Amino acid sequence: MTLLDDDTLAGSSVVANSAMNRGRGLAGVDSYDRELGFNPVEALLPLVSVTGTADTVAWLDLCCGTGRALVEAAARLDAAGVGERVLVHGVDLVDMFDPAPDVPWLRLTTASVADWKPDRRYDLITSVHGLHYVGDKLGLLAKAAGWLTGGGRLVADIDLDSVRLEDGRPAGRRLATHLRDAGFNYDGRRRRIGRDDRGDVALPYEYLGADDKAGANYTGQPAVDSYYRRVS
Repeated sequence: MTLLDDDTLAGSSVVANSAMNRGRGLAGVDSYDRELGFNPVEALLPLVSVTGTADTVAWLDLCCGTGRALVEAAARLDAAGVGERVLVHGVDLVDMFDPAPDVPWLRLTTASVADWKPDRRYDLITSVHGLHYVGDKLGLLAKAAGWLTGGGRLVADIDLDSVRLEDGRPAGRRLATHLRDAGFNYDGRRRRIGRDDRGDVALPYEYLGADDKAGANYTGQPAVDSYYRRVS
């Protein structure tokens, strides 16, 4: 098997998938509310009320698709009178964002999450089915843990069956243990990973590359398998 590096993977038609998170809204049947288990706006509003007047409460959504949910969230936060005290920030590889108002509390960035770097920390970081298309999934989780504020929250979908060792075997329960030891919580039934505080994370895995021909995962959509070598 020939594994792809991040630059090559970014050009894959599987990674540019238009059927997974492109049109997902904030609330409703096919929504962030349903996939995350909570509404991001309802998570942000209490934070606005307890932070100082000079502090900005920020939400980062990785692999945000069209950004529809973020546009809707920015409008709701503005209607609640807190627009100028929040930042709703989405990052996606494909520049196919929904029309959005030019306001300082909404930012949509076209970039690969593999090499993108933030200029601030975030109170909430999410990725709705985005990690299925990322090469170095574990590396992104480790970086995102460091992008949180103290007490910040990270929630993402991840299929641990798509994290494989160099011989092709799934990393399995040992990986789940390493993630928990590093401060993450993992719900195997929902295939959801989370974290409730900032941390400097080092996982014992060396990224080798990705396979964009792995086929469909549990979502029914083609996804990317990520390969690693265990290190001590």
